[in-house]
Amino acid sequence: MKYNFDEIINRKNTDCVKVDAMEMFLNVKDAIPMWVADMDFKTPPFIIAALKKRLEHEVLGYSIKPDAYFSSIINWMQKMHNWKINKEWITFSPGVVAGFTIAIEQFTKPGDKIIVQPPVYFPFFHSITDTGRELVNNPLKLENGRLNFDFEDLKNKITPDVKMLLLCNPHNPGGSVWTKEELIKINTLCLENNILVVSDEIHADIVYKPNSFVPFASISDDAANNSITIRSHSKTFNVAGLTTSYLIIPNKTLLNAYNKKLNTPHLYMGNIFGTEALTAAYENGSEWLIELLSYLHENIKLVTDFFDLNYPKIKVINPESTFLIWIDCRELGLSGKELNNLFLHKIKVAINEGSMFGLGGEGFIRMNIGCPKSIVQQALNRINEIL
Repeated sequence: MKYNFDEIINRKNTDCVKVDAMEMFLNVKDAIPMWVADMDFKTPPFIIAALKKRLEHEVLGYSIKPDAYFSSIINWMQKMHNWKINKEWITFSPGVVAGFTIAIEQFTKPGDKIIVQPPVYFPFFHSITDTGRELVNNPLKLENGRLNFDFEDLKNKITPDVKMLLLCNPHNPGGSVWTKEELIKINTLCLENNILVVSDEIHADIVYKPNSFVPFASISDDAANNSITIRSHSKTFNVAGLTTSYLIIPNKTLLNAYNKKLNTPHLYMGNIFGTEALTAAYENGSEWLIELLSYLHENIKLVTDFFDLNYPKIKVINPESTFLIWIDCRELGLSGKELNNLFLHKIKVAINEGSMFGLGGEGFIRMNIGCPKSIVQQALNRINEIL
């Protein structure tokens, strides 16, 4: 391999949330950090090189996004996802959570209902309730080792007060890559009931064969016209600290309304290094991504084989995407608090306890395997010692 994913990078004392804030958030010091969803690999060298080159010009004033920024996004969408988009559809957000929170505030009003499909990325809940909107749960179903949509329940949850559906595509924490057929069903129900779809697609590039990612807005003109897509290169290329995301909004009316909300607090400019990193990632990142996916898939297999062979009561939901593994520990008979205590304070592996992802999460954990294989093995050894 051209890139070395086995190299262990010491992230202590770098103001790293995953390591340096572990005691603050989890009340534990010396656990193996497998919780926060960033990776422990070096940011790719072509991104570092682009940032260093920009630093050669020693003025870091206000900046615009050059044509290369937009063309890199357009070309990446076409090459990776067979989705032809226009420059005019692209806008900015300082983060994916900021993007869907701005959309919630602009396209719904306090008291409106918004559908989520738990267990799911937990900021969905806060962005809805903290802005005075009402959360409507359409829980996913665990069937044959995969989290699936419950369309009958979704139909029953739709009322005239439901104005938006937050879609996690691909799914975090379960790793499901929604098929075109599944997305068409979601789109049909939302169109029939005047529900806007906001699709969080931050993990879209980290998808394992034979699965194929389908952007929600690409399934039809109707879907494109009734949706907002939120994306970032940050998970794929490990640059979350540069707080740069982008939205794709083909509907001009929706785009103008979103931009009005974005521009009011002057959030539209972003930062110089976020722009440089995105452009470098999408212009040079194809080979790196292929090697990353191969390495992550080996880590997933390592974890899956470990539990299958040694602890069949603990069932790994084999992810179709992401560097996160959703693990079913319900047969251990522990409450969420007890499960959290087991992993954090006895095993000393920092994970995310499942109930934080909403309904259906109790008894599960989420484990981040975006790290050198030796660290994964070290965590499995600790699990084996205690269990």
